[in-house]
Amino acid sequence: MMTLSLIGIGCGDPEQLTRAAVEAINGADLVLIPRKGTAKSDLADLRRTICADVLTNATTRIAEFDLPVRDAGEADYRKGVDDWHDAVAAAWSRTIASHLGDEGRVALLIWGDPSLYDSSLRIVRRLNPLPKIEVVPGITSIQALCAAHALPLNDIGEPFLVTTGRRLREGGWPEGVDTVVVMLDGGTAFQSLDPDRIQIWWGAYLGMPDQVILSGALAEVGPRIVAARQAARVRHGWIMDSYILKRRP
Repeated sequence: MMTLSLIGIGCGDPEQLTRAAVEAINGADLVLIPRKGTAKSDLADLRRTICADVLTNATTRIAEFDLPVRDAGEADYRKGVDDWHDAVAAAWSRTIASHLGDEGRVALLIWGDPSLYDSSLRIVRRLNPLPKIEVVPGITSIQALCAAHALPLNDIGEPFLVTTGRRLREGGWPEGVDTVVVMLDGGTAFQSLDPDRIQIWWGAYLGMPDQVILSGALAEVGPRIVAARQAARVRHGWIMDSYILKRRP
């Protein structure tokens, strides 16, 4: 039977790997490394570096594959994501079949943690036959962002909400919370909010050598984040960022 391990590897710093993650990598017969195009080659390079640093099992093989690109022009967002997940599952199946067959242990190194705004668990359930699924948790970008700013996420006894840039832009500030974590923001959705009484803690390339963070009153630091984000995207060809917003009484 096939076993597929989804291994959280943190947000870019190899030191964030847990002992369980190292053990799972070395227990795999095959490690899959997705390539996301030349603009995001840093992400594949990091996975290669992790394997070079911690892989001591001489029988473990590494296979790279090109990750399908989601059709951003699809009018129906959910259908576009659904079609993309089908394409990714097919790419996994082809790569596994060509390098391992239908038995053994396969590992995928997941940025952050497989449970939070990552589709790996949904995609693996599209494989036929369905493998045994194992999850090794990792440090999330939320944890890395809070650590970078030395920030406690929740206020005492208060809830917080994790959402996306698209939802924040379309729906405004969520009701019932004064702390909002924003992920997967393709732009700068915080610009759609009235900045009065809002503080922001922003970070990009968290845990990587090029990490950059900014924080302060949204009205003051917001324009600086927009400029820093644009400059970083031009420099790297891609950007992965998140931020926390807190609304004060």
